[in-house]
Amino acid sequence: MTIKDLVRLSLVEDLGDGDHTSLATVPYSAEGEAVMLAKENGVLSGMEVAKEVFKQIDEDTDVEILMQDGSLISPGNKLMMVKGRSRSLLSAERTALNFVQRMSGIATFTNQVAKKIDGLHTKLLDTRKTTPCNRVVEKMAVKTGGGFNHRFGLYDMIMIKDNHVDFAGGIEKAIVATNEYLRKNGKDLKIELEVRNFDELEEAMRVGGVHRIMLDNFSPGELREALRVIDGKYETEASGGISIDTIRDYAETGVDYISVGALTHQIRSLDLSLKAGF
Repeated sequence: MTIKDLVRLSLVEDLGDGDHTSLATVPYSAEGEAVMLAKENGVLSGMEVAKEVFKQIDEDTDVEILMQDGSLISPGNKLMMVKGRSRSLLSAERTALNFVQRMSGIATFTNQVAKKIDGLHTKLLDTRKTTPCNRVVEKMAVKTGGGFNHRFGLYDMIMIKDNHVDFAGGIEKAIVATNEYLRKNGKDLKIELEVRNFDELEEAMRVGGVHRIMLDNFSPGELREALRVIDGKYETEASGGISIDTIRDYAETGVDYISVGALTHQIRSLDLSLKAGF
């Protein structure tokens, strides 16, 4: 889904057969201007998405972005100026704010987590734990905050998780079947395998045929031992039970990646507003 598609669907959801409050109260010829304001500290994200909202409502709306994505913002900062038909500004207001508030919340939290592993080899990854149909903007916000994107969906990477292993009848069967599937279908996709314990890790090392091993719910001590077993033969990723308070302990093991679902599914939107008359 593209940004244009997402904005279009969001406006269909909000407008229905018309913004009847604005249509009833504001004359068609009325024009105005408004400013988007920050009301708390954070990392800004979503300005181009907000601009697309205003432009889809009314392409004649004049939109001036005053602060760019990635900017550190504080209460009172002017983020965007919009000028045009008053009805258009009112109809776009909430959808534009919703995008920027949520994206900025994700960027802000991602930035807080990323700072915990500053200077280390490990990269911070998001997951597929995103709001349905909003993945493209939520993953954009993660990157704005200093994180990196894991696979986008089910189609751009093979990720053999615990349930796949159990349904397939074991790690070896899952890996062999996956490589055969890719060969038969002419697919060139990287393969990641999740392991839950050292027995599964040993089997994975024996079978091979993957690009990355995810070590799920390993403690930092167990992770260090697992990395010695893997010995640089595969990319490594840690996941499960890792918080902002413990992530540096995990990153100090030297693991290549740490994935944190909370970057997108346990965040609080940043407080912003759109005020008329500025």
